[in-house]
Amino acid sequence: MRMEAGSLGTLEVAREVPPNGYFLTDGQQDVLLPYAEIVGKIGPGDQVEAFLFHDTQDRLMATMKRPLLLMGKVGLLEVVDIHPRFGYFLEMGLGRNLLLPYRHVPELEELRPQVGDKVFATLAHDRQGRLIAKLALEEDLAPLCVRAPSSWSNQWVKARVYRPLQIGTFVICEAGVLGYGVIGLIAAPERTRLLRVGELVEVRVAFVREEDGRVNLSMRLRKEKGRDEDSERILSVLQERPGNAMPFSDKTSADVIKDRFGLSKAAFKRALGKLMKDGLIYQEDDWTYLKQEETQG
Repeated sequence: MRMEAGSLGTLEVAREVPPNGYFLTDGQQDVLLPYAEIVGKIGPGDQVEAFLFHDTQDRLMATMKRPLLLMGKVGLLEVVDIHPRFGYFLEMGLGRNLLLPYRHVPELEELRPQVGDKVFATLAHDRQGRLIAKLALEEDLAPLCVRAPSSWSNQWVKARVYRPLQIGTFVICEAGVLGYGVIGLIAAPERTRLLRVGELVEVRVAFVREEDGRVNLSMRLRKEKGRDEDSERILSVLQERPGNAMPFSDKTSADVIKDRFGLSKAAFKRALGKLMKDGLIYQEDDWTYLKQEETQG
């Protein structure tokens, strides 16, 4: 076990130091386990599982209490306070809060979490080695997520925002007994307003992507079924292609379109037209491209 904040492991109770607590040791270094952090009864020579953290005076301490988030893991932590200078404080489950610094949240105020929101977070260290939180990224969340069943199509589900962008908002849809959740995207035209990190929103599953089980989502009521589903199919293909580009356009032959998308030429052109009208795609030299926009945070 490394003697650094965020470590969880087994240490030996070395000696008692009244009125403070017990010193734990790994054989080379000692760390104080205050009386208030003890769970059950312990004595010298016992092996105990301990989590290391810094106290309010930046001293490395141990606790036998189990934190809500461990190093290398993802946790869903509630925002319990906001500091005007430092950032957001998250409930850690240890009687003290974990700082999510402003530099790790979107710059736009409307996209930042509020007290009561829950954010997907990971643990990290600041320059002084103290524990801080960072917002979980797709690379952290994807291994935990599951595929959406085809039966989700056109169903309303609850989803929590983990990354808001101009092109759309990425969320984790609640999956109940299926597992951790399903990754989804609410494209910008399908939002009725901006969504903040940690916000829980009810959305409609517009399209379940066969290739990875992720979902395209909408906050809007269902419109023309055929054209919407066709547009979602094309958008899904573009999102998975290298460079978000595909060698198909309204000039592509009907046979190729039918083979690749399962659509008629007319349906394909109508769907392309909708996506261009919504400002999501553009065409150039018989290729179709997903528009790339700067992120909002």
